Amino acid sequence: MARKILLDVDPGIDDAMALALALLDPRLEVIAATATGGNVPPLQATLNLQAVIEQIDPPRWPRIGAALEEQMLLADAREIHGANGLGGAEFRVAELHHQHRSDKIISDCIRSAPGEVTLLMLGPLTNLAAVLKREPDIAGMIGHLVMRGGALSAPGNATAVSEFNIYCDPESAQTVFRSPITKTLIPLDVTQQVLFTYDLLDKLPSPETRIGGLLRKILPGVFRSYHQRLGLEGVYLHDVVGLVAALHPELFTTEELPGDVETDGVLTTGFTVFDRRRIPDGQSNMDVALEVDVAAVVDCILRSLADAA
Repeated sequence: MARKILLDVDPGIDDAMALALALLDPRLEVIAATATGGNVPPLQATLNLQAVIEQIDPPRWPRIGAALEEQMLLADAREIHGANGLGGAEFRVAELHHQHRSDKIISDCIRSAPGEVTLLMLGPLTNLAAVLKREPDIAGMIGHLVMRGGALSAPGNATAVSEFNIYCDPESAQTVFRSPITKTLIPLDVTQQVLFTYDLLDKLPSPETRIGGLLRKILPGVFRSYHQRLGLEGVYLHDVVGLVAALHPELFTTEELPGDVETDGVLTTGFTVFDRRRIPDGQSNMDVALEVDVAAVVDCILRSLADAA
């Protein structure tokens, strides 16, 4: 039986790739895909989410959630992902009437299948925090939560110490961290171990396939951005690694830790704090990925690309 999963994304090129692979993976039943602002503002995130789903046109369309227009964010990442978040590639999308908010879709999906849904959160945690604040009882109905964000000891990628997804909306991240949900965090320490070089472009499916056509349009832009802005001859596909973590947790070494988020620091807003003392002050509230089998993760991603074609 396919595993029920809901993806919350801020597309973003790596979000788009992760979503495309999930939609075409027979092991997964993507019951919903919800948008959040992050890499791009909320309205653009919703348009990008819809564009990816339309381009892939999966056998079974997920429910689509629109990002909250009032969402306040501390940053975006258009300097990496392009002005529209998809590397400058333009996709026409059909206008959707009567759009449902992402937080409503998340709530509906969890309540319709309590204990069965895996949430894969690949952007800022605004939508889930909104649900938890409004419906605190829902925490016990979530099967598992996989969050792609934060940093354990790695430098930040939004500030000197803060990872982008958490930095964008630290208050929401703190709400989710402190919730009683069974959850796993996939931090920068792990995702930055997996660097894809330019030869990935040669391994993409044919442009005649739906996923190949999409990825061949959006991925070159992020390679250029990484080279021009970060001086790297490759890219981190953070959210694709997050998808692998949801599918293959055995490839990741995790540790139960008490985790929290700094929301008031002048220099440390969005800093993820983990108490690793022998006797911590609080109980562990999440599994945190510490190590990853890099070769196996890369192999999983390449095989998923081939299968999706």
